[in-house]
Amino acid sequence: MAATVNVEEGNGASPTWTVITTGRYCTTDAYNPGDTYPCVVPATSLNYSFWKSHRIAWTGIGTQISNIKWYGPGNIASTWGLGTLGFLSVGIRDSGDNGCPTANYQQAVGTAGTTGTKIKVATVGHAYYLGQTADPADADDYTSEAALLVDSTVHTTNTASKHVVTQAVIDTDATQGDKSNVTLTFQYDEI
Repeated sequence: MAATVNVEEGNGASPTWTVITTGRYCTTDAYNPGDTYPCVVPATSLNYSFWKSHRIAWTGIGTQISNIKWYGPGNIASTWGLGTLGFLSVGIRDSGDNGCPTANYQQAVGTAGTTGTKIKVATVGHAYYLGQTADPADADDYTSEAALLVDSTVHTTNTASKHVVTQAVIDTDATQGDKSNVTLTFQYDEI
């Protein structure tokens, strides 16, 4: 019997993990902000969404779930019109799993309504990625042919994976307005 698997977004200090079918990048720490707190095109430099923490969680596991990876369609920056230096940023590690363990979850911060804090910026960025030499990567580099390794653990109980930490980076020449949906995919092996 196949497990029931859901994508969850983590928000708040604790965190609270909420099952989602659609996510929205915004300038507050909320999984469903509607049209409030939109990402803002900056007059100078770059703006950021608040980072998002997404994972998969499952029940009814057969024997095991393993080899958890994540990828996008490969054209997010252009589809969303994020500008010359704009992209969907994803936290990565120097080696091993790129996903963040639940114990290392960190609430997204920034200036609500304006910009989030960059994933990797001294002292105030995401602590799990700050000590790495690797900078956050462009999500467009991870497609179905070359997915990002999130969690290599062999899970044999009902639990959740490590989470992917992403954020939209917006340049001054970004296109204003609501963006088209893109599909971000988790893949895994189940036996």
